[in-house]
Amino acid sequence: MRGLVISAPASGSGKTTVTLGLLGALRRRGLPVVSAKAGPDYIDPAFHEAATGEPCVTLDAWAAPAEQLRARAVWWRGSHLVVEGAMGLFDGAPEQDHPLGTGSTADVAAALGLPVVLVMDVSGMGQGAAAVVAGLAGFRADVHVAGVILNRLAGARHEAIVRAAVETVLPVLGALPRRDDLALPSRHLGLVQAGERDDLEAFIGRAAEWVAEGCDLDAILADAAYVHGPAAPPSHMEPLGQHIAVAHDLAFGFAYAHMLDDWRALGAEVSLFSPLAGEGPGVDADAVFLPGGYPELHAGRLAAAEGFRKGMERAARSGALIYGECGGYMVLGDGLVDAEGARHRMLGLLGLETSFAEPKRHLGYRRLSTLGGLPWHGVLRGHEFHYATTVRAEGDPLFLAHDAEGADLGEVGLRRGRVMGSFAHVIEVG
Repeated sequence: MRGLVISAPASGSGKTTVTLGLLGALRRRGLPVVSAKAGPDYIDPAFHEAATGEPCVTLDAWAAPAEQLRARAVWWRGSHLVVEGAMGLFDGAPEQDHPLGTGSTADVAAALGLPVVLVMDVSGMGQGAAAVVAGLAGFRADVHVAGVILNRLAGARHEAIVRAAVETVLPVLGALPRRDDLALPSRHLGLVQAGERDDLEAFIGRAAEWVAEGCDLDAILADAAYVHGPAAPPSHMEPLGQHIAVAHDLAFGFAYAHMLDDWRALGAEVSLFSPLAGEGPGVDADAVFLPGGYPELHAGRLAAAEGFRKGMERAARSGALIYGECGGYMVLGDGLVDAEGARHRMLGLLGLETSFAEPKRHLGYRRLSTLGGLPWHGVLRGHEFHYATTVRAEGDPLFLAHDAEGADLGEVGLRRGRVMGSFAHVIEVG
């Protein structure tokens, strides 16, 4: 497998749109291309999957060592791998004794030995873009920046000015004009989900044409480097049971592909069900996973989904292990108050009340030690990103938590018998 990393100086530079266009353009050439996303992201990978027809793997350099990242990268079979970075190239999690942070896209590129292609938003810039490129290209000896894609150009004159300056530093691999029809709308946790766009296929098609017309695909492919890793599957995520029913729809869309793949590789059966469609877990499931997502946007439908409620109550009575993360954790509680102040009845399997009436952002990496109930041992690496507040939490805690800088966050999450959950999304185990 040969690959490269798409990054940028900062968030908002157009990485995702350029990545989707590149994936679409390469697929149109008939190349079996697969993708990965750096950092703890659920939303961008769903767009990648729509562009490639294959799952998108998460590569998080804060949560996993270099060897494990390489193993995860090569396990997703394809001739070419395109990794989309997170935030800016050198933006990582702050840690004690690491003033430059850890877990950045640069760390992923260094671990995989892959070159970086920079997407530069040059709107409002001229020759000064070359100074930014020079600074990024020379910042770390172990990170190779191969070239630059100039994005959001105002016209031919603007391109000529910026291109001439940047090419004194690095090759310009593409020049893309501003396209308002390629904007990706966002909400509080990131982009509006791929599954909510009726025009997704057409959008990816337009992005593919935009990249194919404005970029030198042959030069980009020539810059790709080989990724070397073990041939064995990187199975670290012990399955929750032998048959795991996973909620999957617009309310529960935040499940890492590598987690489900690990469970399958270790012999577990994974089946999907849609709570929004009124479905419950299969009667033979001995474990249920409610991932995060946007239950607050669908709280009324979830409260009225009797098939989902009855199926979850049946699973709890049968002794199935029931685990919820973030949005799934909130749904396991007694009630959820939406942004308009309306309370919606949830499953009532945990003594938990949550609210979006006065949203407060909770964001950051988490080191988690289990206090019982889960088959995962050692220190778990996870991430938290939500705007919900906890109104009431009654029961035994699930984890002891620390943030990336080592600060003690105390006991988090809840467990009641075989039902448990927390606001943290687990990325890797051990």
